[in-house]
Amino acid sequence: MPEVNWDALTAEAVEASRHAYVPYSKFPVGVAGLVDDGRTVSGCNVENAAYGVTLCAECGMVSELVRSGGGRLVAVSCVNGLGESLMPCGRCRQLLWEHGGADCRLLTPQGVQTMDQVLPQAFGLADLQHVADAPKGSAGGSADAAGQ
Repeated sequence: MPEVNWDALTAEAVEASRHAYVPYSKFPVGVAGLVDDGRTVSGCNVENAAYGVTLCAECGMVSELVRSGGGRLVAVSCVNGLGESLMPCGRCRQLLWEHGGADCRLLTPQGVQTMDQVLPQAFGLADLQHVADAPKGSAGGSADAAGQ
């Protein structure tokens, strides 16, 4: 696993935040992630008048991760427009989990924490695989399975 230079990673996140498109909220966000092969990827938030389709900075970063060859995130720094550490929203925590896993480290306002700490009991591929691999007819939740 690559050594994490949190100052450099945060500086990259601050740089990314300067490119944010935030005409509505005026709340720029930047994020940078260290990939397991040593690359750094980053992203910024991009707002839309239809707020529900706004792209969080982490979405841009994960898109850059995949576009530039994939890999796993090992460390992430997310900042607001003042350069202060920012906790990603729930959707973005799920993105980070998917592309970094339980051991990916996140610089939070309370210090470095693993994704397992910031998204305990996360839903992921193992949950999907568990159901896909189950014998046919063993799924619960239906009236028949509940004995009704």
